[in-house]
Amino acid sequence: MKPRHNPLGRSTAHVTALAFGAAGIGNLFTPVTEAQAEQAVTAAWESGVRYFDTAPHYGLGLSERRLGDALREFPRDQYTLSTKVGRLLEPAPSGDGDDLANGFAVPATHRRVWDFSARGVRHSIEDSLNRLGLDRIDIAYLHDPDDHAEQALTEAYPELERLRAEGVLGAIGIGMNQAELPARFIRETDIDAVLLAGRYTLLDQQGLTELLPLAQQRGIGVVIGGVFNSGLLADPRPGATFDYTAAPDHLLNRALDLKAVCERHGVPLRAAALRFPFGHPAVASVLVGTRSAGEVRDAATMLHHPVPAVLWADLKDRGLLPADVPTPEVVS
Repeated sequence: MKPRHNPLGRSTAHVTALAFGAAGIGNLFTPVTEAQAEQAVTAAWESGVRYFDTAPHYGLGLSERRLGDALREFPRDQYTLSTKVGRLLEPAPSGDGDDLANGFAVPATHRRVWDFSARGVRHSIEDSLNRLGLDRIDIAYLHDPDDHAEQALTEAYPELERLRAEGVLGAIGIGMNQAELPARFIRETDIDAVLLAGRYTLLDQQGLTELLPLAQQRGIGVVIGGVFNSGLLADPRPGATFDYTAAPDHLLNRALDLKAVCERHGVPLRAAALRFPFGHPAVASVLVGTRSAGEVRDAATMLHHPVPAVLWADLKDRGLLPADVPTPEVVS
């Protein structure tokens, strides 16, 4: 399959509609073998994916190392890679135990230290390049600066601008699971992209209040992560998770209603969840966290599953989507 590349806002970076989220191959929640990680990346490439996202946070650097190892099999000028800054990895005093308290099934050899200083950002990028084994990063996202907004604005962002001018980076973004602070960065900086996780889905459209219209107005590219809201929209059932905790009954019931309507139109809920963000013109890509070749292939198949316009109309008529939310009219 010949991949179609979408421009990421005004930046020089281009992304495919489906992006590979590499937290899973960093042993998110459960271990993944080296072979499984490599097979997942290869399956993504074979499925036409050319945008890959990682972070130091994911598996204490394991995700970056595995992704870099797998991508070295492919031409560097044919894919886009993003990583993140804001957490430095420092050797742990004891190195005992595991990192499951932070969600990753890896030995606790390092500890994360929040650092949005200029020096910390440059150090983080240098460490990421070493782990990835690459000479440049296409997109660097400020990662979850919820409690560090001022330092991220006044120290981290200007340093990323300097790194962009030096050619170490291609584009600057912010990646968060809230919409308010990224909107502030769009207003006050010259960022290129936003990675918005979980806030523009079939269940949660907070991103539409300000962020997405502002991004469209300013020419900022948006990547939507968490389209399944951590599992509920992939397989709604008792015990399913929403934002990594047990879904409350009202959201579970809403997800089940969404699934029932989708099935009446012959569309898997996963397909509708993946297609929905593309109704907004600022959205360039959806990022799906995958940990196996099978999950990658399923995501690619679901993204290209036909979704008729009448499905979106039906969801609006039933009050399962707001009447004014933009929806995709065609399948690309």
